[in-house]
Amino acid sequence: MQRFAVFGNPIAHSLSPLLHNYAIKFLALDAYYGRVLLQRGEELRAKFEALELCGANVTVPFKLDALKACDVLSDTAKQIGSVNTLVLQGGALHGFNTDAQGFFRAVSGFGKIRSALVLGAGGTSRAVGYALRKNGVKFDILNRSVKDFDFGCEEFFTYENFKFKSYDLIADTTGAGLRDDALPVPEGVIDEILSRAKFAFDAVYGRQTAFLQAARTKGLACKDGKEMLINQGALAFNLFFGEKFNIQEIAMLMGCAAALR
Repeated sequence: MQRFAVFGNPIAHSLSPLLHNYAIKFLALDAYYGRVLLQRGEELRAKFEALELCGANVTVPFKLDALKACDVLSDTAKQIGSVNTLVLQGGALHGFNTDAQGFFRAVSGFGKIRSALVLGAGGTSRAVGYALRKNGVKFDILNRSVKDFDFGCEEFFTYENFKFKSYDLIADTTGAGLRDDALPVPEGVIDEILSRAKFAFDAVYGRQTAFLQAARTKGLACKDGKEMLINQGALAFNLFFGEKFNIQEIAMLMGCAAALR
């Protein structure tokens, strides 16, 4: 039996086992997908090997640790600087990033997006920024502190030097609201940002975050991270099994599984 898992902290909320095991069962594969609560990112590879996994997904806050754990990186993972999918191939640990494509498939449903503000500067924000840039969307980043990384953004703001602008899309990649009702940025700032926007996306899924609540009160079209999860999961699933499946069919199966919750 092939074993797969998702690593993260927190991880009990993750729908990934439900989505992957549903597709595994439907396709009659000899495999199982679980979840692993990881305490420290530097333990990721040792855990992967101890559990004798064939592949894994990695969620917050370990996507940068996953990058460091790999022997081989895909071109996309190199450019993004973040890994959310691990695959063991020929004894080497290969790292991929399926977040970028999964994100853009999700937000494309909003309509035309010309400009965006990305909240946060972690592993997910790197994938989001990569996807926006690749699809011709100009974007800025707003983060608590300066990060030494080329995100390809127009401007990188901190709370202290932020300049209010109008954006089509506000994308929250911070993980705020995953454990509590925290906002990704101070309340006064988020109120003004959302007043000037059209669409709001939160990478967190499965709960009504304070960010999306605030966006809805402003009349914005909103999405949580469930579509992104399904799309990136389908891409990862195909990598796990040698890219022999139709990604759209896997995404459909995972969508059916998500509808059960």
